[in-house]
Amino acid sequence: MTSETITADAAGTWKLGDLTVNRLGFGAMRLTGSAAFHLGTPSDRERSLGVLRKAVELGVNHIDTAAFYFSALRSANELINSALAPYGDDLVIATKVGPHRDYSGEWATSARPDQLRGHVEENLRQLGRDHLDVVNLRRMRQDSIAEHFGALAELRAAGLIRHLGISGVEPRHLAEARAIAPVVCVQNRYALDRPDPEGDELLRLCGESGIAFVPFFAVAGGGEERGAADSHDEAVLDVARAHGASPAQIRLAWSLHQGAHVLAIPGTGNPDHVVDNVAAGGLRLTEDELTRLGAAHQR
Repeated sequence: MTSETITADAAGTWKLGDLTVNRLGFGAMRLTGSAAFHLGTPSDRERSLGVLRKAVELGVNHIDTAAFYFSALRSANELINSALAPYGDDLVIATKVGPHRDYSGEWATSARPDQLRGHVEENLRQLGRDHLDVVNLRRMRQDSIAEHFGALAELRAAGLIRHLGISGVEPRHLAEARAIAPVVCVQNRYALDRPDPEGDELLRLCGESGIAFVPFFAVAGGGEERGAADSHDEAVLDVARAHGASPAQIRLAWSLHQGAHVLAIPGTGNPDHVVDNVAAGGLRLTEDELTRLGAAHQR
């Protein structure tokens, strides 16, 4: 497919609370290293800055990041600040808290509720902002998220956070969070080649409630932090050939076709891949193609 002229608005828009974003966004995790934020060699700084600027040039106005996205020499938040500040009025930066890494990069225990203010403030400092557009609470295997989400709701009331989301949750956690404060998005692992009944249920619940569903690892699938999948179902390959597209673009297009409330946040450290990922938002799959790909998702 021809991708040079396709911009992020081709995928349509959605509102995160009162913030309108193009449904094709950008995930910052892979900016910091060759494999992922905590694996591989540090990224080339100028190349990473170029990736961010290219994404925004192509109309991306929803960037997903976190203070714990860092490698030996790179911080995703610092790169975003350096590349894009002063920020455009339409740029929405979503971050997440919950996981915690020490200064050596090792994972520490999950943040306690009383530590979340410090983590929010660290994101504010790194991004150079006085408030955060969206903060996702990433659940770290705790049975209840009420205490953690309640702590973020207090920071929202104090003006440090504009909107709240949740990540890595089960359907019951969505109900738990909504009883405390409004939820604008749910961010969960969800991919064409990963059957997930709970993910399907969350997708449905979010659609019924006007909440954005934001799948991560949509391109990587089972590859997760290692990057884009290198094996593909025959249905993916056939649909890709029919559209003159790559399998990764078909994976993204399938995700966006799951509902008008679905947002995509593909990440990359390669400027050419940014162009390809954004172009996937312009793909229109037929009902027959969606049926074939849906069968692959259910296997």
